[in-house]
Amino acid sequence: MSGSKSRKPTIPGSGAYNSVKLAVSNQSHMFKTITKTVTLTAGYKTSFEMVQLRQQREEEAEKDEKLPDYLKKMSSSSLNTVFSTRISSVVNTNNNNRVRVRVRTQPFLNPASVSFTARRLTVRAQETDAKEVKSQAPDKAPAASGSSFNQLLGIKGASQETNKWKIRLQLTKPVTWPPLVWGVVCGAAASGNFHWNLEDVAKSILCMMMSGPCLTGYTQTINDWYDREIDAINEPYRPIPSGAISENEVITQIWVLLLAGLGIAGILDVWAGHNFPIVFYLALGGSLLSYIYSAPPLKLKQNGWIGNFALGASYISLPWWAGQALFGTLTPDIIVLTLLYSIAGLGIAIVNDFKSVEGDRAMGLQSLPVAFGAETAKWICVGAIDITQLSVAGYLLGAGKPLYALALLGLIIPQVFFQFKYFLKDPVKYDVKYQASAQPFLVLGLLVTALATSH
Repeated sequence: MSGSKSRKPTIPGSGAYNSVKLAVSNQSHMFKTITKTVTLTAGYKTSFEMVQLRQQREEEAEKDEKLPDYLKKMSSSSLNTVFSTRISSVVNTNNNNRVRVRVRTQPFLNPASVSFTARRLTVRAQETDAKEVKSQAPDKAPAASGSSFNQLLGIKGASQETNKWKIRLQLTKPVTWPPLVWGVVCGAAASGNFHWNLEDVAKSILCMMMSGPCLTGYTQTINDWYDREIDAINEPYRPIPSGAISENEVITQIWVLLLAGLGIAGILDVWAGHNFPIVFYLALGGSLLSYIYSAPPLKLKQNGWIGNFALGASYISLPWWAGQALFGTLTPDIIVLTLLYSIAGLGIAIVNDFKSVEGDRAMGLQSLPVAFGAETAKWICVGAIDITQLSVAGYLLGAGKPLYALALLGLIIPQVFFQFKYFLKDPVKYDVKYQASAQPFLVLGLLVTALATSH
């Protein structure tokens, strides 16, 4: 059979068969005497050099192991290709024996990858390119031990709740009510006509309910409704994007709070004996402002300057005007002064934009941190708050009220301290600490200004 080109199996006893037997039994020299080409139907080729590199990392198998045993060691779980082996005849060239071993494959599943060792042939199914499926739980999701108190206030760190009434309360964000309630107090104080009797106290409480739970609750709920796609990115565990409350329940809540606020405003006008329902129109105007702030097509919040000023005006000017109109007369100088204070409200509104940068950018909202970057937006924020109050202090000083101006300056100093301690260091990490520490001094400044204008 030497020199024959026949492809038929070699008959035992022939020279070719003995050459193959000798090559198999002498395993330590096997790969030195055999040039092996392994061709898989998937098109993969393994060269002799690659085999040698793999060979160095594998431990020696027993020397008496024979060629057919290679296939026996393949794992049944990883077998992915049916092999047929044919040994061709020995070709004598220049007095050197060459044995060609051809391994043919017939794949019936995925393409196979092959690794060779000096003693073992292993076939493994090729890994797929499927991407790893990540958990849907958001990184910012509240921990299982979240605070129930935070949940009721509508702030981060809240526990997950299933009680529908608690979820409804969470949507109204009670933590945002105090500035509106305080605005009513400032307006009543600025009117100069508030008296500590049962009737005036009852009127003021009813006006606070209108401004806080009803109309601020309406504002926060409608804002969450139109921000549900952004919240699905920033805070996907919030009630609406998480599905904790249905769409119909949210829409019902919006209407109930709006109508309750407008109804209370009408009652206050009748109670105060107004010929013109000024409190009602202020409530209606504020509700319309809240709507166009959150809802398309205007959606004022898309513009960082206009949106945040509108928000600041609704938090400072509108409740002040309502409180002053309820007990006295709303004058042009008060309107101008409170609108000036609304610039400080713009700064306060920017504080809440830093935690929503990712979602705002994805939805195309040009909040100031998105438009200018976090570093610049931080200084715009503190500048709006501090410069506004310094301007009001200058106004009071020019109006011949130096003691009130000095008191206001004294309230600005701790705000600046907490800005450097918390907000300017990290506006996202310390936003709650900053607001809890600095904003009480700002609202006290509002009261100082209101008292100054009442005398």
